[in-house]
Amino acid sequence: MQIVSKVREPLVTGGKTYKDITEDVCRPVEANPSKGWFGGMALSLFLLLAGGYYLGDMLWNGIGRWGLNKTVQWAWDITNFVWWVGIGHAGTLISAVLLLFRQKWRTSINRAAEAMTIFAVICAAIWPVVHMGRPWIGGIWALPLPNTYGSLWVNFNSPLLWDVFAISTYFSVSLVFWFIGLVPDFATIRDRAIKPIPRLIYGALSMGFNGSAKTWMHYEAVSLILAGLSTPLVLSVHTIVSMDFATSVIPGWHTTIFPPYFVAGAIFSGFAMVLTLMLVTRKLYKLEDYITMEHIEMMSLVVTITGSVVGIAYITEFVIAWYSGVEYEQYAFVNRMTGQYWWAYWSMMACNVISPQVFYVKKLRTNIPFIFFISIVVNIGMWFERFVIIVTSLHRDYLPSSWLYFNPTITDVMCYVFTFGLFFTLFLAFAKYFPVVNMAEVKSVLKDSDSKVYKSRRTISNEVVPEADRVPVDL
Repeated sequence: MQIVSKVREPLVTGGKTYKDITEDVCRPVEANPSKGWFGGMALSLFLLLAGGYYLGDMLWNGIGRWGLNKTVQWAWDITNFVWWVGIGHAGTLISAVLLLFRQKWRTSINRAAEAMTIFAVICAAIWPVVHMGRPWIGGIWALPLPNTYGSLWVNFNSPLLWDVFAISTYFSVSLVFWFIGLVPDFATIRDRAIKPIPRLIYGALSMGFNGSAKTWMHYEAVSLILAGLSTPLVLSVHTIVSMDFATSVIPGWHTTIFPPYFVAGAIFSGFAMVLTLMLVTRKLYKLEDYITMEHIEMMSLVVTITGSVVGIAYITEFVIAWYSGVEYEQYAFVNRMTGQYWWAYWSMMACNVISPQVFYVKKLRTNIPFIFFISIVVNIGMWFERFVIIVTSLHRDYLPSSWLYFNPTITDVMCYVFTFGLFFTLFLAFAKYFPVVNMAEVKSVLKDSDSKVYKSRRTISNEVVPEADRVPVDL
């Protein structure tokens, strides 16, 4: 009797050699920008400048330009803050956690995911700063610095201060991890550079990396140490962000499920954004042999699993509100579903719970345009989730006479557009001047993609195995 074991799709396709990998990854860095890159950068700069005008107007005239009122004093600003922090979570998960678990499919996507993390955290940090109203003295309000304002001092019991430390630590570690991973590739570009200025710049960035066995040993040791430091951040950062709400006494916020719920949602939205960016990058830079359907399927399945966890959290919130017997808590959740913001709640449910389940069908999770569409739908849904949590819990409080409806202004919208312009401007600049794919790590898995090696590996693929690649197993 013979059993034919399915084989895993190779992580690098097209019969690539080490030289091919170097040429393919370095080409976008060394060549002149394409028309597609110029078009994307022009659009990003337009969004950045248009949104920047409204952001500057808001800083000059005050946050009264936003649609906030006496009841809803957190709205689009904090919604956008939490959304951008969540977007940044996938980079740390891919680069650190999957490295520790020796998941080799991460090698082609970790570089761009780490860059996405850094740029998303920069966009997130803008919101609490501008929400201060006078951000030019915000450092005195947010950091424990000596000042001449009498008894003004930070409150270490406040989760808002924990946010400052958590996000700054997250940004610092992610930035170091990202840069350390770039060093070997900078050295490769340095050695290939012909013109003196690029050679000087990439030579400085490569920090004397010479490719010796001792240098590689130190590089891998530092990578593992940073991965170990980064792994707790995957859980801690969004846990602390969730405590901005969970430590309050407002119905709809005061719940212990928020930390794991927020972490799952962050990974969910982060992987969706990685899919969005990598599908575009894959096409723009012709990286189909490095970001393969295997990578896309894996990310799609992660989105499906985390989406299911988020869906369970939504249901659990209703059960706990019912079980608590507190009428105010129960009303908060019924109001979300049937009140004035019902459209936001059901948009959230459709985008976050229902849409990811389609990836259980292999034909759909291998359809590139459809995956791209769902990835955008998921991030729309995750924005609605944060909006529902924040606004619907605030606009109906204990005093009916203060019940108000929040309406965003053009300034709310354009300040959000500003962060999109900033994010995509930074990402496009990164994609042009830095290697998008980690050459060193892709080369390390190239042998695993050889047909003689991957014959006996298992796969999630349902494709028929060629006769030449079948491995007989006698029972």
